[in-house]
Amino acid sequence: MAITTCVFDAYGTLFDVAAAARQAAIEPNFSQIKDSWPQLADHWRQKQLQYTWLRAISNAHTDFWEVTQDGLDWALEKMGVADDPALRTRLLNLYWELQAYPEVPAMLTALKAGGMNTAILSNGSPKMLEGAVQSAGIGNVLDICLSVESVGIFKPDTRVYDLVGAHFGCAKDEVLFVSSNGWDAAGAAGYGFTTAWVNRAGEPMDRLPWTPQHVLPDLITIPKLSGL
Repeated sequence: MAITTCVFDAYGTLFDVAAAARQAAIEPNFSQIKDSWPQLADHWRQKQLQYTWLRAISNAHTDFWEVTQDGLDWALEKMGVADDPALRTRLLNLYWELQAYPEVPAMLTALKAGGMNTAILSNGSPKMLEGAVQSAGIGNVLDICLSVESVGIFKPDTRVYDLVGAHFGCAKDEVLFVSSNGWDAAGAAGYGFTTAWVNRAGEPMDRLPWTPQHVLPDLITIPKLSGL
């Protein structure tokens, strides 16, 4: 069947998760991370994701904001800057104002102009997603933000992917699912979606039972990939 619905992961896919550390690093009060912010951002993101997986398999769900804070606390300690509460507060505040990648507004606009359903499907809590979408100014080109909070478990549990069909009434093969996380794109492919992995960093393919059908360097060609 033809693609009718384009669904996007949020953090790292539409929104640049390194933006918070990058912004803080150029501010005079936080010169201690001027040169090390990429490592801080990477540690933060990796722990954030790892904690979602651990909580999912141990039936210890909590909202993504708590996981985000826990990941940051680990990263700050790892980097030797855990004794700076002002830095922690600033980084967390900036996470509510993450920048969208440059191609995102035009890409989503093209999808809506072509008659596509558009949605976010994210581990993020509803309030976090609302803040990110508002900050990026893309609310008018998204039909809905679907959050794992409605099912109480993180990706890649199939109950999360079920949310798309439940909302739009579409078949699995009508969905193009896009994620910057290789494991997420693979999980969605195993579920039955057509998937695109946005591999901005040129990482190797994850060794999993499923693989995404498409691997892209950015989001520019998503409208063409959807059939527009």
